[in-house]
Amino acid sequence: MEDEIELKTAPADFRFPTTNQTRHCFTRYIEFHRCTTAKGEDSNDCERFAKYYRALCPGEWVDKWNEQRETGTFPGPL
Repeated sequence: MEDEIELKTAPADFRFPTTNQTRHCFTRYIEFHRCTTAKGEDSNDCERFAKYYRALCPGEWVDKWNEQRETGTFPGPL
């Protein structure tokens, strides 16, 4: 018997009512990194934010933001 795969994305968020999810993506990315800063890299509490931003954000954006964080030029409030 074949295992069923359940696909999920980030839940609806009242802060982002429009179909353009750019801000939602950016906010979830920031929430994930704030969480890991506060609770540590291995915290399971932060994993939901990682799932959300990975589902919402294009990979190119995440790569660029990761690069910017490493060089200290990230534009967001971490």
